[in-house]
Amino acid sequence: MERRSALLLGAAAALAACGPAPAPAPLGPDGRPLPKVYPIKPGDESAISYRMLDGLNALRQSKGETALAFSAPLIAACATHARDMAVQNRPWHFGSDGSSPLVRAQRVGYTGKLLGELISETYQTELETLADWSAQADTRAVLLDPRATDFGFAWFQEPSGKLWWAAQVGAAV
Repeated sequence: MERRSALLLGAAAALAACGPAPAPAPLGPDGRPLPKVYPIKPGDESAISYRMLDGLNALRQSKGETALAFSAPLIAACATHARDMAVQNRPWHFGSDGSSPLVRAQRVGYTGKLLGELISETYQTELETLADWSAQADTRAVLLDPRATDFGFAWFQEPSGKLWWAAQVGAAV
């Protein structure tokens, strides 16, 4: 009887493995998978911001650097720039009015030294974006700058789901 049960169990497992294969991801005109939208709902803002800050501080700690704290002026500068990049429909460091990251930080009253700005146009989550930033030598250097004390981070999400992320790193003086 045990042998028959084992055979039936084995046959059932084999048949279960023969089920339909999962549908392949839909492809865009370039032949690459279409992006998966990361929907941000009202009320998610705090959790997203703190996941980014916690992820960044874990990265900094692993490299022997001190933790950063949120800076309200840098957050305001990032929020303005994220929206402006969406309006311009291009990720770049200059505002539609010609402003630089330094000018935007000064406009919102940041009194520290701006060390750098990071931007991204994507459908990725905040932690995937952080991973991409930390994978590039130039943006990783900004994130891990030993002088850094302050952090600003914000985003703008289009109705299509596309995200425009902006971050600024600064040092209190």
